[in-house]
Amino acid sequence: MISRTAEKALIRLASQFPIIGITGPRQSGKTTLAQMTFPNKKYVSFDDKETRELAKANSRDFLLAYPEGAILDEAQKVPDIFDALKFAVDNSEHIPGKYILTGSSQFKLKENMTDSLAGRVGMLKLLPFTIAEIKDATKDCDGYDVALKGFYPPLYDKNKHYILEDWFDNYIDAYLDLDVKEQINPKNLQTFKKFIQICALYSGQMVNMESISTAAGVSAVTVKSWLSVLESSYIIHFLEPDFNNLGKKLVKTPKLYFVDTGLLCYLLRLENKSELLLSRYKGSVVETMAVAELLKNKTNQGKKPNLTFFRDQKGFEIDTIADWKHSYAIEIKSDKESDKKQATNIKKYIELRGENTKGAVFYFGDSTIDINGIKYVSWQDWSSFASEQT
Repeated sequence: MISRTAEKALIRLASQFPIIGITGPRQSGKTTLAQMTFPNKKYVSFDDKETRELAKANSRDFLLAYPEGAILDEAQKVPDIFDALKFAVDNSEHIPGKYILTGSSQFKLKENMTDSLAGRVGMLKLLPFTIAEIKDATKDCDGYDVALKGFYPPLYDKNKHYILEDWFDNYIDAYLDLDVKEQINPKNLQTFKKFIQICALYSGQMVNMESISTAAGVSAVTVKSWLSVLESSYIIHFLEPDFNNLGKKLVKTPKLYFVDTGLLCYLLRLENKSELLLSRYKGSVVETMAVAELLKNKTNQGKKPNLTFFRDQKGFEIDTIADWKHSYAIEIKSDKESDKKQATNIKKYIELRGENTKGAVFYFGDSTIDINGIKYVSWQDWSSFASEQT
């Protein structure tokens, strides 16, 4: 079992709130995290038909069978359980961390928790593995191999031997059948599948509604709605532009990133390392991997990412601005070698924003070093770098 960094945040939240909700994409390890963190709690899965029917018949009485609380998996399959949980915590002694809720269908789970359990539930978002979490399994691997495979936990189960294409084929099918079809018109599922593939072409770029609309053959209004579906189900993430007043006219369009590079490479039809290295999307894949790593570091702590990017209307850009303990201007490079020229934009940005801003270059080399006051961070150290800034 690979231990999860998010365990500390889960324990922290469970020391305060009577109910904890763990959300995240399919196959990110939500149930496993709950069971590893609370091994003495009863585990109840509403995937089991008999259990589900018992809970539906009388949800309040069902909870009485678990006076010490429980891990309730696939909670969204019993909608009445949320009102029963509200009644249970409102009419009994306050016991932090009594109920842990997980589920694979994020739309229903989040909707029910938001509507029924406001003020009673602590929320933790669990994304796929970080580089640090899989470091032992990838210690002999090249960064491009890791980017191609991605970070979903089942792919690192040593007892299973998946072919990447087959695994991601099934992942997309499950996502469409079990998540998306209740959010959009079922007649549009195949178009939505094409839409996901089109979005992959834009990972690491500013969103261009018109181009995506034309390519997908749907209206700009539909594009906006479908992007929201992808974001809510943790397939993509948006990086908003930085609006610090630096006397510049700045762009206002967000950048789109996939949360997992393995899924991104699958959608881009990159089947091996050689194809990735020769692809015009290599830089986008690496940038996606770096931004996802920064994002996961914060969500694993139960905190907001506080990540933006900077781009003015003349084209001057910094890939990522991390406003953490220190503000960091981060440039992301797919090169294996460090070069002081890679920090040119960083130094220019620091001059604009002031000495309190630091700079870092994320690159694909194997050594983390300092060059003229700029930290060049190896891909293997992206996780630890982000953790040090907390």
